[in-house]
Amino acid sequence: MELRLAVVQPETLTGADAPKNVDRAVGYIRAAAREGARLVVLPETYPGPYTVPVDYSPHDALAAVAREEKLYVVGGAIEYVRPDDTGHAPCFNCLYLYGPTGARLGTYRRTTPPGPWIYEGGKFWDFKYQEADALPVFDTEFGKLGLLMCSEVYVPELARAMALQGAVITLLPAGLWSWELHDTWRTLLWARAIENLMITATSRNILPGGGGHAIICSPEEILLEARRPGVFTATVDLARVRWLREQVDRPVDPWPWRTKPGIFKQWLRPEVCRRGQP
Repeated sequence: MELRLAVVQPETLTGADAPKNVDRAVGYIRAAAREGARLVVLPETYPGPYTVPVDYSPHDALAAVAREEKLYVVGGAIEYVRPDDTGHAPCFNCLYLYGPTGARLGTYRRTTPPGPWIYEGGKFWDFKYQEADALPVFDTEFGKLGLLMCSEVYVPELARAMALQGAVITLLPAGLWSWELHDTWRTLLWARAIENLMITATSRNILPGGGGHAIICSPEEILLEARRPGVFTATVDLARVRWLREQVDRPVDPWPWRTKPGIFKQWLRPEVCRRGQP
């Protein structure tokens, strides 16, 4: 099965203009739909809100455009840990998955690292971050989907947990990062695809004077990279991912793959890994 995947890399509005990100996100999603996308991914905390107080909501708009365009949408915002909280109370950093019927299919709340972290009092974010503890995957018509966030790409066991639950795609929408991290980010995003035989993808918010790094990876190649703002699409071959998972590494001439197949049939030895645990 092939899937047209779109990553959105917006010029994100800040301050009093932040609520306008919602309408802009709808425009980006419609543009992705015109390019044939069936899954559209927005960055971390986009379209927001991304600062406290939490005074607007993206949910109705994202659900409506997912329903109207008949596609899946992943968008980001913060939410209070307790729904009746206000002001500077603790918040989860969330990714929401909407389906083609407009239903909200699930929520991922950032787990790593534990709070507090970089978000409170920041130049872009300003909220009291509370980590969560669940690593769910979500059923879609194209297979199981994992959601992680931004620098969680540096924690390989998180993507492995997605894969062990059957995820064929794991998305890692990002917020901001410095240009000094681009090379490691690129390497790690592809590494998560290689070592788990899955599709991975990211994009980030672009602020004035900054740049982005939208990336879509398969286990065998980097399919797309873009630093500029915009909507970027690639066709991912999920049948190929599933085929690689069913194979085992063996001498073949010519090689029918450009990565190691059989990660979960041949290379996984939990009894050995457990010996290294404290």
